[in-house]
Amino acid sequence: MTGSSRLRGRRRSSRGAPRWLAVAGGAAAAAVTLAVVLPGPARPPGHAPPRPVGGRFALPETPASYLGWYPAGVPRSYAGVSAVSTATGVKPALVPYYSGWYEPFQTSFAAAAARDGAVPIVQMNPDGVRLATIASGRYDGYLRGYARAVRAYHRPVVVSFGHEMNGGWYSWGYKRTSPAVFVAAWRHIVGLFRAAGAQNVTWMWTVNIIDDPHYGKIPNPARWWPGSSYVTWVGIDGYYYHPSTVFSSLFGPTIAAVREITRDPILISETAAVPAAGQPAKIADLFAGVRLYGLLGFVWFNVTHPEKWRLSSPAAIAAFRRGAASYRRP
Repeated sequence: MTGSSRLRGRRRSSRGAPRWLAVAGGAAAAAVTLAVVLPGPARPPGHAPPRPVGGRFALPETPASYLGWYPAGVPRSYAGVSAVSTATGVKPALVPYYSGWYEPFQTSFAAAAARDGAVPIVQMNPDGVRLATIASGRYDGYLRGYARAVRAYHRPVVVSFGHEMNGGWYSWGYKRTSPAVFVAAWRHIVGLFRAAGAQNVTWMWTVNIIDDPHYGKIPNPARWWPGSSYVTWVGIDGYYYHPSTVFSSLFGPTIAAVREITRDPILISETAAVPAAGQPAKIADLFAGVRLYGLLGFVWFNVTHPEKWRLSSPAAIAAFRRGAASYRRP
């Protein structure tokens, strides 16, 4: 379960960010991201335009090369991102934010990311709408306008829709929306963006870990797979709660499940460790795990409420800096 939804009561407002973040202040947050891509399987039948190959908007797929973080206050302000850069001495390559339904593309925030040498990740969440109506075309006007704004940005953007759909805590999750409806909505959105000429989008399909040490078993995400022609990257969300947790037990089963359906590159798209789990050791474990599994990297969710995910000590910051030193920018 995502750090932004780690508790069942942590629901997102209509603006896309968790309600608690609206009052959380400017707490800085860190999120690190790295990348590797392997050849995918043959493209399944589908009605969407084929996935673009190469081109000037294609993001590099070098292992252990992306760093980024998520602070409170984005996308209203870029100050939290800069604060983490100052604390760690590391410049981000990816900066995520959460986008509620009907919220426009945050061009000003994206431009600030570009000036900082970073690529924005937009977690587009269908708050308060039924995915079947998205798939049927009811919101095509909104989506086409969003796609035009993304196209006009003229730089790479990572877009994820309906993250953690294999969990049960969101309206688009398996308890309230069927996998078939999710897939139909995902394909419809991708098709609209491509028809609008938004070829600068890297599409990230984001799932929750299936062996969650805090919440137990989560459904295997295979039923939600839209097909390789609709996905560029895979995101996996998971968090360290306990000192005994290691990368292989936290993420390994989900990575194996994903590898049964695709060889697309994987990003640990949300992660962090509570101080009680031993942040310095877990940060080192994240860097080592990303290398061992050949992943894109990880995004540190550096906020303080309700769990204290924020880098909490000089030792944690030093561990982050040491790990980042061995990464090369994409």
